[in-house]
Amino acid sequence: MKLFDLSGKVALITGSTRGIGKAIAHAMAEAGAKVVVSSRKADACETVAEEITASGGEALAVPCNISDDIAQDALVKTVLDHWGQIDSLVANAAVNPYYGEFLDTPDEAFDKTIRVNIRANMRLSKLVVPQMIERKDGSIIVVSSIAAFKGSPMLGMYAVTKAADVQVVRNLAVAYGESNIRANAIAPALVKTDFAKTLWEDPERAQKVADSYALKRLGDPEDIAGAAVFLAAPAGAWMTGQTLIIDGGWSVAGDAY
Repeated sequence: MKLFDLSGKVALITGSTRGIGKAIAHAMAEAGAKVVVSSRKADACETVAEEITASGGEALAVPCNISDDIAQDALVKTVLDHWGQIDSLVANAAVNPYYGEFLDTPDEAFDKTIRVNIRANMRLSKLVVPQMIERKDGSIIVVSSIAAFKGSPMLGMYAVTKAADVQVVRNLAVAYGESNIRANAIAPALVKTDFAKTLWEDPERAQKVADSYALKRLGDPEDIAGAAVFLAAPAGAWMTGQTLIIDGGWSVAGDAY
């Protein structure tokens, strides 16, 4: 058995045109998976799909705004019509529309964060699980955050949704484990992506955060990608309901940022 071989598998990755999602898409393609590149912008999806194809992989670009139920339905249908199955769902897309005092979170930002960071992940899972049950095989991976495990003065609502995602995978694991469907989460600390740019674009602040990590550096998207391959591959076949914390040692050495 090749523990990290994804040959013949189809991986649907949301938010996969940049940052962590893009790194996961490339890594899964390199492991042999047929990769579905999805985000809101069609041109960005096509660009990443072309990169994967140029590297010898297989990729399908399917734009989708995951806050839109109809778009979610179309996304899953398009993939199933094209490749006939979805073996791995990587729910990576997320939003953080508000950065500020927790109880000052605007109602609109509250609703949007819940809809994208929790509801969309659950709904996409609902759409892909039936065909996983038929094959008695499947993997659902939700990209959560280290923010799920610590209080945050300025990222409070985002942290609430990421904590909920940790429970979502526990629930999925228990509900569908008898069908050999595994559900796990990945909780990164601060990774240098456009999404988290507010937290690291100031060099002095970035260095302060890095110094609080045992490894003394911030994460790169590629630091997270391998964990997703592990969870989708035979190597992760007996792991479910868990959250892999990948944080450079912050949770054992650092302070909240």
